[in-house]
Amino acid sequence: MEEKIRLQKYIAQCGIASRRHAEEIIKAGRVRVNGAKITEMGTLVTDKDKVEVDGKRIKKEKRLIYIMLNKPSGYVSTASDPEGRRTVLDLIEGVEERIYPVGRLDYDTTGLLILTNDGDFAYSSTHPGKETKKTYIAEVLGLPSNKTLRTLRKGVILDGKATSPADVEVVEIKDKSSVLKIIIHEGRNRQVKRMCETVGHPVLKLKRTAIGKLTLGNLKPGEWKYLSQQEIKLVRGNRNGTQISTKK
Repeated sequence: MEEKIRLQKYIAQCGIASRRHAEEIIKAGRVRVNGAKITEMGTLVTDKDKVEVDGKRIKKEKRLIYIMLNKPSGYVSTASDPEGRRTVLDLIEGVEERIYPVGRLDYDTTGLLILTNDGDFAYSSTHPGKETKKTYIAEVLGLPSNKTLRTLRKGVILDGKATSPADVEVVEIKDKSSVLKIIIHEGRNRQVKRMCETVGHPVLKLKRTAIGKLTLGNLKPGEWKYLSQQEIKLVRGNRNGTQISTKK
């Protein structure tokens, strides 16, 4: 008997988008199952069903791809951009599978970004309940006082709600700016920038250097590589029965 899974999970396993983004695609009326438009969550499908997104039939990916990119400034962290700006996919060559970014970095933010076609991986990596730590190096205007650093560590109010406790330390003091190492586990929109701006020290430059125990290593801006089996396990562990690409 064919296994039935939720439509958004099926779309994610086909490498179209993360499960969360797949829900948005469904709500927008872009999905049909066996010819019928689906806009509500809860629909169950199997591999025998005809699932279409934007009029094109989709099927599950047989090979899972995991790529780490050192994102440079001037690229958007999406598969496409309505404004015609360059996307991070423009930096990836020679990959036939349909991949997409896990989470986002702002247009002018640099650093570690994972791209994959594994929807379950993308969902679990960005789910708030997992509390995956993300490390940033932020150059901010001025030098935060000890009181300000304590505020950042304890939590600042964004959109009426305090941020979770963060690890914050000064790693360098410059003439008119300072460099902070900030570790958070939340994923609010532009969180690090907004935290620093709220306490009066706007961010001049921002780079993400680690996701959990996975670090950029020696990757230069614009360079990318397939994650090794060991690096994949740092993030989520291997899945039995699924072919994972670790090509060099």
